[in-house]
This record gives sequence, structure tokens and C-alpha cells, in this order.
Amino acid sequence: MVSVKVGRPVDTLANSYVPLPAEALDADSLRAAIVRKLTYDLGKSQAGARDRDWFMATALAVRDRIIDRWLSVTRAAYEGGQKQVYYLSLEFLIGRLLRDGVTNLGLDHLVAEALAPLGVDFEKVRQAEPDAALGNGGLGRLAACFMESMASLAIPAFGYGIRYEHGLFRQIIRDGWQQEYPEDWLNFGNPWEYARPEIAYDIGFGGSVEAVIVSEARMRHVWHPAETVQAVAYDTPVVGWRGEHVNTLRLWSARAADPLKLDAFNYGDHVGALADRVRQESICKVLYPSDESPAGQELRLKQEYFFASAALQDLVRRHLRVYGDLKSLPDKVSIQLNDTHPAIAVAELMRICVDLHGIAWDEAWEITQGTVSYTNHTLLPEALESWAVPLMERLLPRHMQIIYLINAFHLDRVRAKHPGDMRLLSSVSLIEEDHGRRVRMGHLAFVGSHKVNGVSALHSDLLKKTVFKDFHALEPGKVVNKTNGITFRRWLQQCNPALTGLLTEAIGPRFLDEPEALKALVPLAGDAGFQAKFLGVKRQNKEALAALIRSQLDIRVDPHAMFDVQIKRIHEYKRQLLNVLETIALYDAIRSQPTRDWVPRVKIFAGKAAASYHRAKQIIKLAHDVARVVNSDPTVRNLLKVAFLPNYNVSLAEMIVPAADLSEQISTAGMEASGTGNMKLGLNGALTIGTLDGANVEMLEHVGAENIFIFGMTTEEVEQRRRDGIQGSAAVEASPRLAEVLEAVRSGVFSPDDRNRYTDLVDALCGSDYFMVAADFDAYFEAQRDVAGRWAEGAAWQRSAILNTANMGWFSSDRTIREYAEEIWQVPVRR
Repeated sequence: MVSVKVGRPVDTLANSYVPLPAEALDADSLRAAIVRKLTYDLGKSQAGARDRDWFMATALAVRDRIIDRWLSVTRAAYEGGQKQVYYLSLEFLIGRLLRDGVTNLGLDHLVAEALAPLGVDFEKVRQAEPDAALGNGGLGRLAACFMESMASLAIPAFGYGIRYEHGLFRQIIRDGWQQEYPEDWLNFGNPWEYARPEIAYDIGFGGSVEAVIVSEARMRHVWHPAETVQAVAYDTPVVGWRGEHVNTLRLWSARAADPLKLDAFNYGDHVGALADRVRQESICKVLYPSDESPAGQELRLKQEYFFASAALQDLVRRHLRVYGDLKSLPDKVSIQLNDTHPAIAVAELMRICVDLHGIAWDEAWEITQGTVSYTNHTLLPEALESWAVPLMERLLPRHMQIIYLINAFHLDRVRAKHPGDMRLLSSVSLIEEDHGRRVRMGHLAFVGSHKVNGVSALHSDLLKKTVFKDFHALEPGKVVNKTNGITFRRWLQQCNPALTGLLTEAIGPRFLDEPEALKALVPLAGDAGFQAKFLGVKRQNKEALAALIRSQLDIRVDPHAMFDVQIKRIHEYKRQLLNVLETIALYDAIRSQPTRDWVPRVKIFAGKAAASYHRAKQIIKLAHDVARVVNSDPTVRNLLKVAFLPNYNVSLAEMIVPAADLSEQISTAGMEASGTGNMKLGLNGALTIGTLDGANVEMLEHVGAENIFIFGMTTEEVEQRRRDGIQGSAAVEASPRLAEVLEAVRSGVFSPDDRNRYTDLVDALCGSDYFMVAADFDAYFEAQRDVAGRWAEGAAWQRSAILNTANMGWFSSDRTIREYAEEIWQVPVRR
């Protein structure tokens, strides 16, 4: 039940907001505004203010420039009857927002000019902002890019997620091992958000369902939850390019209905009096709590229902306030499920329609299917979530009833078209029966949506052939492709201003509004003068990254060396292990053939392993063990260095991406849905070494085969090898180089303190080699020698780097969002 006491949530803000005069957009007035914020909002003097104080004051002053537009855009969308997009995502990896905001508002130079007379360095102020710990990797970063693109294209939209107090975790490396600590990004407050305590919804768990007879022909079900948690809204404005449109990111924080048990407190049980509050508010503490325990699984399911239910209650309230009933919901609302995490929204929307608003089942199902669409991001079984039926029945009893009924009607339709086909019925059932009864959330999302999309051409094709093969046969045309994209405002203009300036000087500023205008660079790719300038920008960025590596790791690296970069979540399918093993082989080759003309190379890694993912954490340890040996060996003569930068986040990526020469996109073919790191790195002039996986396939088409290094087995070859049961030992026996590398790892050359540390890892490669690390090793090693050969040619490398930048325009998230808007959401976009 909602506890909103006011009309429109923006009205209370509008009544208290006193805008700065429009003519005050100059450095002096902005400086005065910042000082006022410092003094009256933060209670700090200029003399006593630190960088974090100046950041808070500057952010608050910049935020004031956003509010009028935000309020007017929100109000106009409803007054004009515009269709709204609601984007549900468990992650929003938005990173730092100050530079994002001032750039999109066109105030970046003005802010720096305003701060300078105060003796304040804008760059230090910017770096004082903590990264918002609201995501993990590509899924959350994509959601952030999409939110910015929707604002830039003037699509009225809300993003819905969870306001995690500690996010994923802060990664600390101790003796090469990953350790997890809570992120403290909210310790000093968040100047970008507006708390909305008046917007709070009751979220129920457990309890019982009562069947109430309404008439002879109708029965109403009433859910009586055993426990209720309140979801409280926090709003962050999302500014589009040029500042013309502002959307809302609404994040939900869990608040206990009763802050403490007063009687227990008065009896002296001070800890017990707070126990329920701690348990209930744990919902918004951490992103992806470990699901190794039953309690962890329950908490994850609670998180997913918590934010999905709050989002649906909120958007339904907003819709009813304007349009009066839910029959028009598909015409005025589009709900996009970003991956399988919010799939429970299908059952929740049915509950809202049927139980709370008395809509007949068939009509409610039409409303639900017409409103919801689903983006699938992975073919990995563990990411296509399923929940044990007993857990669902205990935690969400009414939703389990609804899911059973959805499944019954769904299977009736299938049976009518394919009578007697029990295999098909089992395959498309929402309930898995093989290994204990479980609810297949990916199936629920598919059935409850009018469109399902993959995120690259290859991935969408594989969806039709693998996990949703039978669904695709039943409903051809329902699965469509929307290849992912990135926002160029963040990943070129903001993180690489020197390159942006060079490109503007060379081809004009049109590419800032139309990314495909970067193609005007193509004729300059072979120009020696432009190549020198392009190389100069890259060298400048590499010097900055080298300084960061030295300050964080005490490792000296040469900015003239090739910066070979693999930055992403640590996972076996992403094959950081393949990269580490090739590093060992290269190390051995340099030592055994010291007279060869080796290309100096710095291997740069960054990424987090899930807290319970022991093999991934073992790979991180191996990378550090190899780095320790390689970096301290004088016989290598600085021809090879290895650096693992800890606590990978958006801000660290913004340092690494502009400095990268080589982009490692080496996932096992058929396992990476798309990837967006490949696009960011390619945009900034890095050449890709990769498999034919995810969006690498489309990158190959756009940049040309001569400007990318493709190696390894195809998706079909990987599948065939697995079917044939070919063991990794066959690849090891066929490759003396790999055999030597694995023997060194197994025997403890890199782990003298524990010579058995990597025995199981090597055994796994020689065994099933499920991720084809051994099978692809020789192809990868040879591709790396091709990389070195191209690097040694100098001008040829620069030409390919420029052509990568020139041909990345198609991978803009603006293009992706236009496709969603036109083909799935049916909303107009700004041209």
C-alpha cells in the first residue's frame, strides 16, 4: 500500500526550489553559487574546505541548473499524454556524475573557470566524488548508457533499481588474493539524489492467501503477507546531451515498517529490539549477496521482488493519476526488463491487475504482455535464474499461484497446437521438474513479454537456437536483436578530452551529436601528420596511466611499450586465464631467445571476481603470482610487465580505456552476449584481439578484417568439441609450448610458497577444458605474434587504430535506443 500524501511528487520540490536567474550563467555567478552552497548547505568556510567539500558544493550548484528542466520535462510528459518508458535493472553503474552533468550541460569550462580564482582545481574536485556502487559490470554500465541516451533522445523515461548502501564490494588485494570490503560511497552523502520519503510502498513477503467469494462466478484472492518492508524512493536526475531533456533514475531503499521493538528495548534487549529492522533493511545493503546458502538465495529473491514490486506500484500509481484505469497501460507505458532479475514483474503486474484492480484474467494478461518486454543478456545457465518452488511458495505465495496459472494457460495453448508432444511441453514449461521443482524465470519473462531481444546479432541468433529454441518455434518473430551500444559523451568526450579535441580539429564537432560522422576520419587514417598527432594523444594518456600504476602498485612501466589491456569481470568464460598463460609463454620465450627483437609489452588486468567464485579468485591470484615473478626478473629487461589494478570501477576504466593499445576480447565463442568494453576501447583507438563472439562479430564487419585480430574456434566448433567430449589433454599434448607453461604452473614455479596451489586448475584444463582455454591457446599465441608484428610496423598500427575510432560510430547507445524506441517501445525519438 502506498503512503504518498501529496499529489505529484515533484510538486513539493517545485514549491521549495528558488532557481538562479537565467542570465547568471557566467563564471562569477557560478562561483558565487558554489560558495553559497559551501557556506549555507555544508556549513564550511573556504579556508577549512577540503576537496570533498568543494565537490559537494559544486555538485549542488550544478544540480540547481538541472531542476527547472527536470520538473518541466516530467510534467510535460504527462500533460502531453506521452508514452513513458520504465527501465527495470538490478544494476545502474553510473560512476561519477559531476563531469557527466557539467559536460551535458555545456558547463565544463565554466565550472573550471569559476573554481580557479578560489584556488580550487576542478580535476581534484572531480576526483573527490566516489563512484556510485550501484553495479558490477557490463549490465549495469549498459543501463547507465541507456538512461543517458534516452534523455539525449528526449524519450520520457524512468530507471528503476535499488539504492545499494554498499554495492558489490570494494576489492582489496592482499598477497595476491582478492578480499572483499563494503563500499562506503554514501558515507558523506550523495548530492545528486533527492530523498522522497513521501513516496513509499509496502512490499510484502510470506504469509497466506485468502480466497474471498465475490459472486457465484467470481472469486478474489487476498494476500496477507507475514512481513512488510517499505520501499522508499530516492531520485537522481539524468541529464541528456545539451541539457535539453532530463529523466529520472528512481532507486529504492528498504525501510522497516517498525524501526525497533520498543518493549524489547525497554526490557534491556537493545540488540534484539533492532533485529527485525536489520534483517528487513538488509535488502538494500549489498549487490549480489552470495547465494551459496539458503539465506543468501532468499535475500536475492527478496531484492528482485522488492524493487520490481516498488517500480510497478509506482508506475501504476502515476498512470492511474493521469489516465484513470489500467486498460490503456500498453498504450502509455513500456516496461523493459533488463535481464532476468526483474522477471517476477510479470507475476506482480498480473497480481496488481487481477487482485488489486479487479481486472479479468485474460484482459490482465493482454495488458501485461502488451506492456512488458525483456532483454536477455546471457546464455549462461546460472544467469538464467530459477528459484526453488518451496522458496517461492514460502516467500511469495500469491505469485506462485499466479505463475502456476500462467503456466497452465500457456501449456494449454502449446498442447492445442502440438498434441502429445511431451518433450516440447517439458521444455517450455515455466516449472522445471528434472532436478527438483524450480521456477524458470527466463521462461516467465519470455512468456510475459511481447518482445524479447538479444544484445548482439550472434547472441540473438543463439537465443533462437539454444535456450529459447522451442519458444522461437512457437512464436517466430518474438525474438529480435538490439546490438548494445555505448554513450560517446562518457567514453570519448569525457574520458578522453585530448582525443576529442583532436577529432574536432580534424573533422569538426558534428560527431558529438552524430557519432557516425566519425567516418570522416577514414581519409586521414594514412596521413602521417594526423597519425603523429593521434599517437601523441595516446602517449599522453599512457603516461597518465603509467603514473597511476606506479602510485598504486609501485611498478614502473614504459609508456612507449604496448599497453595490452583486459578489463572486465573475472570469469572463466572471459578467459583471463588464457591471457595469463600466454603471458607465461611470452616470458619463457623472451628469456630463452634474448636476441630476438621483442616488442615491449605491458599486460594490464582489472576486474572483480564474485565473492563466492573460488576459481575466478584463484585466477586473480595466479595473475599476481606471475606478475611478481615477471616484474622482478632482470633477464626480461623490462620487455614484459604485468599489472593488476585493484577495485575496478567506472572511474578506473576512464583512466585505462584511453591509454589502451590492445583490447583483449577473448571470451569462449558463443558465451559473451555482446560486450561493451570492446566498443569503448575500439572507440579510443585500441585494436581488438578477440574471438568471433558477441559484438566482436559486428565489430569485425565495421572495422574490417585487417584492423582486428580474430582467432580461435567458432561457436559451432566449440559446440562440436563439447559434444565429442574432447579433453583438454589432447590440446596440451599437441602443444609443447602449452605443456611447458602448464607444467611450470603445476609444479609451483610461480607459487613456491605453496607448490600445489594450482594443481586443480591445471587438472581442469587437461580434463574437460569446458571454456576451451587449452584448445584455443596456440591460436591465441600466434595471434599475439601477429599483434606484435603490426605494432612493430608503426604507421600500419596507427592507421588501424584510427580506422577503429572512425568506424565505431554505429556502436553508439543512441542508435540502440532508437531501435528499441521504434521497434519495441513504440515511442517517438528526437532526430
